[in-house]
Amino acid sequence: MSQKSFNELLDAGVHFGHLKRKWNPNMAPYIFMEKNGIHIIDLQKTADKLEEATAALKQIAKSGRKILFVATKKQAKDIVSEQVEKINMPYVTERWPGGMLTNFPTIRKAVKKMASIDNMATDGTFAALSKREKLQITRQRAKLEKNLGSISDLTRLPAALFIVDISKEYIAVREATRLNIPVFAMVDTNSDPTRVEFPIPSNDDASKSIALIVGVICDAVEEGLSERKMEREKETAIKEKEAEKKAEAAKADAEKKAEAAKADAAKANAPVKGDALIQERVKKPRIAETSAKQEAKAAEEKAAGAKE
Repeated sequence: MSQKSFNELLDAGVHFGHLKRKWNPNMAPYIFMEKNGIHIIDLQKTADKLEEATAALKQIAKSGRKILFVATKKQAKDIVSEQVEKINMPYVTERWPGGMLTNFPTIRKAVKKMASIDNMATDGTFAALSKREKLQITRQRAKLEKNLGSISDLTRLPAALFIVDISKEYIAVREATRLNIPVFAMVDTNSDPTRVEFPIPSNDDASKSIALIVGVICDAVEEGLSERKMEREKETAIKEKEAEKKAEAAKADAEKKAEAAKADAAKANAPVKGDALIQERVKKPRIAETSAKQEAKAAEEKAAGAKE
């Protein structure tokens, strides 16, 4: 990582950990030192882990699969929702719905319920309800929108999770682990990094730190999506060129076949050389026979004239 990026991590306070008495021993490899009773995170390790995580998430996004962002902490809610909406990925910033991954079909039913309420408003069914029923349905729709509105586009299980503070989101971590879904997470000194596949040792309490890490992750995902788009455009262009070549080849074949058919028709209509000779030979005796008859007739007429 460049010096500029290293300084950005430093300025954002990514290196600040928790008090020494709250630490998790498994975080020892990522702790640089202790100062005034507070653990300081090794930013070089943070930079390495962040680079590893961004490379993996970029490949997932490039493959066209979804990444679910989870951050229900007060200081992370707005940051995550604002940045993740730009890359069109699902996120959870309110209460984590229990069984969201392990009981995914039930969550999908709740999302479909929200869609059915929207359909009621458009097809006129909603207008026929009483005032009390309208109020109840409106409240139900608002509650569903608050908890599940951000995952309405998630039609199947996500390929990965990105979590801010695994100690708070332990249920999400458990569900992902049970389903073998890889977890990328900001891990502070009071958390256990062995619970996730891609830990990023960092301060998960400061808004600046969260904004920086989430911003880098979102940039990597966006890059993967743009590369996927470019590849699809190239594939489309190649397919179009192949289709054009096939069309040209088919046209050339059709023209050749038409020319061959014309040549065959001309040959069929033209007289054969042998037939022409036969016709010539038959024609000559007929001419001779006709001239002989004419001479005989002329002689008879002459003889008749002499007698008279």
